[in-house]
Amino acid sequence: MGPAALAQNRGRRFAPVAPEIAMSLDRRTVNTLFAGLPLAGALPSAFAQSRRDSVVLGMVLEPAPHLDPTTAAASAIAEVVHFNILEGLTKVQMDGAVTPLLAETWGHTPDGKTYTFRLRKGVKFSDGSDFDAAAVKFSFERAKAPDSTNKAKKSVFENISTISTPDAHTVILVLNNADPTLPFRLGESPAVILHPKSAAQATTKPVGTGPYMLEAWNKGSSIVLAKWDGHRNAGAVRMRRVTWRFINDPAAQVAALLAGDIDGMPRFGALQALKQFQSDRRFTVEIGSTAGKGLLAINNRRKPFDDVRVRRAISHAVDRQAFIDGAQEGLGKPIGSHFVPTDIGYLDLTKVYPHDPERARALLREAGVATPLNVTLTLPPPQYARKGGEIVAAQLAKVGINAKIENVEWAQWLAGPFKGNFDLTIINHVEPLDFMTAYADPNYYFGYDSAKFRGLVATLAATGPGPERQKLWQTIQRQLAEDAVNAWIWNPAQVAVFRRGLRGLWNSSPVSANDLAALSWAPAG
Repeated sequence: MGPAALAQNRGRRFAPVAPEIAMSLDRRTVNTLFAGLPLAGALPSAFAQSRRDSVVLGMVLEPAPHLDPTTAAASAIAEVVHFNILEGLTKVQMDGAVTPLLAETWGHTPDGKTYTFRLRKGVKFSDGSDFDAAAVKFSFERAKAPDSTNKAKKSVFENISTISTPDAHTVILVLNNADPTLPFRLGESPAVILHPKSAAQATTKPVGTGPYMLEAWNKGSSIVLAKWDGHRNAGAVRMRRVTWRFINDPAAQVAALLAGDIDGMPRFGALQALKQFQSDRRFTVEIGSTAGKGLLAINNRRKPFDDVRVRRAISHAVDRQAFIDGAQEGLGKPIGSHFVPTDIGYLDLTKVYPHDPERARALLREAGVATPLNVTLTLPPPQYARKGGEIVAAQLAKVGINAKIENVEWAQWLAGPFKGNFDLTIINHVEPLDFMTAYADPNYYFGYDSAKFRGLVATLAATGPGPERQKLWQTIQRQLAEDAVNAWIWNPAQVAVFRRGLRGLWNSSPVSANDLAALSWAPAG
């Protein structure tokens, strides 16, 4: 999911990251919230924009368990630190184009196995340390170490055979297998560069080469980033202070925007309130794309889910469009495998498991499953899960599967389902190109163990660009669908709502990031 060189990457869209797109407000709640609040009249005092160099933004989840994206999987970490505090060799723009960041240029040998990166000179970490090739080597070796918990370890870093640094501004990566997506992957948050002297403190005090520094983390409430005046492009950074407020509840998101407590929300969750904001001249509403794969995850290790017929029955029981309409206000696209329409080689497989309750019941009988089958449906906090879970549970009940809903907090989800302790769960996988991480590792949380699939992935890795590689992309998608590893439901849209006059806020997420250095306020008047 990313061409081999910069020129090939420009203009290509890779849609991964909005983990929280949904809401649980009903119409009555929305109307109550709006009662007595001005929708198009005079602005509240909080909207006065007396300061033009700061902004307050809302986000659904607090970063957990810490702020180091190279050692934890939560996308909320990257939403705060990626591009802002921590930078990588390349940068994935909002449209998916890959551009230089800490590397000025790069190229590769004809066989695609050796990449040479020329690093930007004069770059420093915010603690005063020099950025150089040694920092890159340290960061990548740390990511591929045996005890590494880097989420891109298997898909990216284990494919790096050797890392050499012939001088302070050159890094040469020799790969085991050609990877034309490497420039894109090095623009994701797991590939950010840390300095050896400060890497150990990145969980609570990340030190990077980005334009911002961590000023404060008020646990459970907010994170404040302050502009770093020593950054190489400090003159172009308009916002001296950016505050992130954690607002999981959709009703609270609406209230915070209307009251002027926050200036915008890049991943707005109260989708039922969109028409209200679209008709309010104080706000701008933009709808973009993500690389999210929203799915009903199935524990392939547990009986009776270890029987493919049961998993296929679950897939037939789920009505994708009803989920999108009911939990996402119709925003999103149905998917039938772990790929989305903007991915390279995407194949529409939604017709493999059309909504067919009778077929679902027949498959359960064929598998010898006595109904009602009692299972637990574990739901994390995002409202796509909480509201969507009610819809899915009702659909499963119609085929004889009684799904008891268990609502958990994010930390509980990471300690439970993400560790393999669950029956069913609803989650949005926001990382692009994560099919290898998710399905080629039998230890991953839903426990898919297929030698055939791993063989396909290995063949893909050893196959250069061309028609054969394109066929392999599609074969991989078909294999996942055939095995019904999970019940894939939707590719979420990204909805951004923000005060009119705020410029530069991302409305799409090819990666989990918010480019705060691009933000500015329009001139008053």
